[in-house]
Amino acid sequence: MALWKPDPTFYPSPKMAMQAPPEKLAYVAVVSPKKNGRPDRLAVVDVESTSSGYGNVVGQLDMPNPGDELHHFGWNACSSCLCPYAPHPHMERRYLIVPGIASSRTHIIDTKPDPRKPTLVKVIDADQLAARTGYSSPHTTHCGPDGIYMSALGSSNGDGPGGLFMMDPDGFDVLGKWELDRGPQTLAYDFWWHLGFDTLISSEWGTPNMVQSGVNPEILLAGGYGHQLHIWDLRRRRHQQALDLGKEQQMTLELRPAHDPTKAYGFLGVVVSLKDLSASIWLWHRDNGKWGIEKIIEVPAEPADPEVLPPLLKGFKAVPPLITDINLSLDDRFLYISCWGTGEFRQYDVSDPFKPKLTGSVHIGGIVRRASHPSNPKTSLNGGPQMVEVSRDGRRVYFTNSLYVPWDEQFYPDGVRGWMAKMDVKPRGGIDFDRKFFLDFGEQRPHQVRLEGGDASSDSYCYA
Repeated sequence: MALWKPDPTFYPSPKMAMQAPPEKLAYVAVVSPKKNGRPDRLAVVDVESTSSGYGNVVGQLDMPNPGDELHHFGWNACSSCLCPYAPHPHMERRYLIVPGIASSRTHIIDTKPDPRKPTLVKVIDADQLAARTGYSSPHTTHCGPDGIYMSALGSSNGDGPGGLFMMDPDGFDVLGKWELDRGPQTLAYDFWWHLGFDTLISSEWGTPNMVQSGVNPEILLAGGYGHQLHIWDLRRRRHQQALDLGKEQQMTLELRPAHDPTKAYGFLGVVVSLKDLSASIWLWHRDNGKWGIEKIIEVPAEPADPEVLPPLLKGFKAVPPLITDINLSLDDRFLYISCWGTGEFRQYDVSDPFKPKLTGSVHIGGIVRRASHPSNPKTSLNGGPQMVEVSRDGRRVYFTNSLYVPWDEQFYPDGVRGWMAKMDVKPRGGIDFDRKFFLDFGEQRPHQVRLEGGDASSDSYCYA
């Protein structure tokens, strides 16, 4: 008789997950930026420090078609399968759900039986997605307690509204739109939830037509990109509240809620302020049954000679930080911030989320600075810290340097040379480069990183 047991990478609580064995492999979405017929690929990177292949690509899977622009992929199942109100512990963390933001194709990739040799098992094309949901440009993937959730930037014609849709975690069929009542929500980007409060949070960027040709200065200066956070009833799938940061705050992107399901707060990264080109972190929180939001961190722009700035920024005479990704350690202690414009990577102690303390900062790349990696101090780098992932135990942080090809070209017109770096984290705060880990992707551009067995932004938990 077969005995069903939960996947050993599933843990009821973040505290237990932090005790998991360290990751040995990382999966990295790698985009081919040139329209030369070369497809994007999923790279398998050895991250086991004692391995002879440490810091190298040890496997890869090419996509079947060019032009996908692989984006924020995720697992088919995670620790939320252990939630008591929607249990399915027989699921296993096996498949990667990998969307293409440009092609609207979604790839289902099997990481077993050999995790170094992933295989493609299914492709959901743009027509299938449009027929089932009316959406296009699938963007972010999260595994939830009742299936696979994905965000999409817009409708099938490239305009709004964007939103969320559901996929079956067994057969990978697209089930349909998630929203039953979207209220005023039109723009979409990231989403996450507080399972302990039956609440989903979503953020805003822009529709495909607003972003696919790069930053549109007219839309930006008019405050037309996303500047709201949306609060939803998770189980009833209905919009409850919009938290507006004001049109000055443009592009409310990455969301990182507290991992402790008894806590109702989280962090939002805002790319740019129209007032002074600063970037910021905002804290959403729930008090006495009501949701509110406030700015807790501001990162200023850095003055720069217009001669060394890309055309888009010359008139501003400054480099904006451009916070394009954030991440939160599983113990909810350290928040990491990628400043893709200035090339700075920051660590904050957010034990008190209302009073963050800067505990670490390094520079690599940057629009003007072009800071090198300590493994090769004579080689200047471009791009900057971008997609960031944190190990379950919080001791290791990985990041890559490509944002989105049309936007890469605007801010780094000389062409982003792709790389991946790793930071070691000190227990009491502070970060240092791992001098033995620097992966040069050349003309190919690495984006999302996922760690074998799970990472700080893969799972949600029902127990504290």
